[in-house]
This record gives sequence, C-alpha cells and structure tokens, in this order.
Amino acid sequence: MRCPFCNHPETQVVETRESDEGDTVRRRRRCLQCDKRFTTYERAELSLPAVVKKNGDRVDYDRSKLRASMGLALRKRNVSVDRIDAALERIEDQLRSSGSSEVSTAELGERVLLELKHLDKVAYVRFASVYRQFEDVDEFKRLIQDI
Repeated sequence: MRCPFCNHPETQVVETRESDEGDTVRRRRRCLQCDKRFTTYERAELSLPAVVKKNGDRVDYDRSKLRASMGLALRKRNVSVDRIDAALERIEDQLRSSGSSEVSTAELGERVLLELKHLDKVAYVRFASVYRQFEDVDEFKRLIQDI
C-alpha cells in the first residue's frame, strides 16, 4: 500500500479491526518514510451481472440508478430508507445467486416491481405505469385489480 502523503511504497499495519457486521476490515497504517498514519478499509468485492439494455448495450450494474428509480416511485410515500436498502439488498442477492453474467433491464424491472409491491402499493402502481408503458386507463384498472 502506497502512502497517500509521500507516495512511498512501504507502509506498516499498526492496527486491524473488523466491523461489527463482519463485512469490512479497517486497518490503521503508518508510512515507513514520512511516519504519517492513515486508514484503509477492505471489503469483499462481489460482482453483479452486467445489465443488458433494450437496445442491446451492456452496462455495469449501478445501484444508484436502481435506487433513483425506486425513489421516484416512492416519492412522498412513508417508506424508510432502511426498508428501501433492504429491498435493494434482496434484489442484489438474487442477482448474485442467479450465477448469470448478464441480466436484462426487463428482468431487473420485474424484480423491482416485486419489491415495490411489498413496500408500497402506490409506488408499485407508479413504477408499473412507467415501466410497462401504460397507454390507457383500462391497463391501470387491470393492474389495480390484480393487487
């Protein structure tokens, strides 16, 4: 690990601690040249499948995009950030456990719909109306009757 202050290539680990959740290791380090201390964090990098868009383009999975989409549907609804984060975790766990290297936006959208259905019915209808591109009131009626 290079020192962020003087760029010296050798540092010494002074202290190591595991987070309460056990998913992160915090290390205090000391530079062997300038003697300054700094902290690094280590966590497992778990890869998620690439997202295949409708036009065939492949992009990296981006949690912030999924959170933003859900956030629009949940705007002004009484759903806590913790519940939204838990829903995102469930989606990501499903994606990891699928073993697939790619996921379509259609499949990802369906997973979001299932989570929103459990979180908030109004958000579910909002998301579905945009995601499924409803064009008339009858489609809304059918969706609401299904709930």
